[in-house]
Amino acid sequence: MSKLFDLGGKVALVTGASSGLGAHFAKCLAEAGASVVLAARRADRLQSLQAELARKNVTSKAVELDVQSSDSIAAALEAAGPLDVVVNNAGVSIVKPALEMPEKDWDAVVDTNLRGAWLVAQGAAKRWVAGKQPGCIVNIGSILGLRTIGQVAPYNASKAGLIHLTRALAMEWARYRIRVNAICPGYIETEMNSAFWKTPGGQKLIERIPQRRIGQPGHLDGALLLLASEAGTFMTGSVITVDGGHTVSSL
Repeated sequence: MSKLFDLGGKVALVTGASSGLGAHFAKCLAEAGASVVLAARRADRLQSLQAELARKNVTSKAVELDVQSSDSIAAALEAAGPLDVVVNNAGVSIVKPALEMPEKDWDAVVDTNLRGAWLVAQGAAKRWVAGKQPGCIVNIGSILGLRTIGQVAPYNASKAGLIHLTRALAMEWARYRIRVNAICPGYIETEMNSAFWKTPGGQKLIERIPQRRIGQPGHLDGALLLLASEAGTFMTGSVITVDGGHTVSSL
């Protein structure tokens, strides 16, 4: 059974790999046997992660990538070389009431979370189709693409769009043996938000999660390895929610 989830001999690119979930996903894929391509804007953070992986005898490559730039995406994919798996993880959010959200902030969020994911997916798929090679794309969505909260309208919209884009690409690209799936995490504790969960507001939010706990990055490993490996070979267009039951909690 473990062979189904083995990524030995595979090469996986992770966008937004400089910190948080992106760095965790890269480590998870590496532990499953993949060689990893670390892609993000912060080259210094990528080098640090690359050194950490090297100490574990993991083969990795670091490439600078700004998903808001089509030129940067093309250059990063070229530098990455042949790929088997792409994890579209790069994402941002800006917190402001919708009435006060400037156009530039809307564009920054949607261009990163949706347009950027689309361009990375398309660029990888073009290479796979040209080489008549199969491929696997895992888009990192959010439960906020399924339900909403206030003051993050562009984030809600971009993640909802990414979920539907996942299904559209899965339908179009299945004929080329390219699988496209998505993971929708709930609230996951990372270095950027860990302090919040200790506040009264954070504790109140945790109380609304049916499992009454905040998620950890490792809780996403099962879904990631399922979708990235041969274990998920008959899955495309699937959207897996990992949220402690949050999306099925009562309104």
